[in-house]
Amino acid sequence: MSKVKVSLPRFYYNIKADLPELPPPPLHPATNQPLNPADLEFLFPPTLIEQEISTERFIEIPEKVREAYAEYRPTPFKRAKNLEKYLNTPAKIYFKYEGTNPSGSHKLNTALAQAYFNKLDGTVNLTT
Repeated sequence: MSKVKVSLPRFYYNIKADLPELPPPPLHPATNQPLNPADLEFLFPPTLIEQEISTERFIEIPEKVREAYAEYRPTPFKRAKNLEKYLNTPAKIYFKYEGTNPSGSHKLNTALAQAYFNKLDGTVNLTT
């Protein structure tokens, strides 16, 4: 089987840009008023807050994060020959085998980026 080239995205897609109307803002637990960016500063670094409040359709993924994704994110494609045979189809069917990703895909995808942005903004300690 030939090796499939993995193509990594260069941008995060922000669904807020395409919603007919924005969802209501989260409420501050103490005041029950809409949260503003300053309310998030004790939890998140400025770069992540900017992304959270952004309505831009695409947010660039930094090269360092893309390099980390290239090392850890790709999962192999496997050919489903038994399924092809069962379906009696001339089509070649492939699936992504996530069994090689010990942490599950979404955890690693978000953790790499969050660690990068925290470091960029000067966070010294980070606990997950």
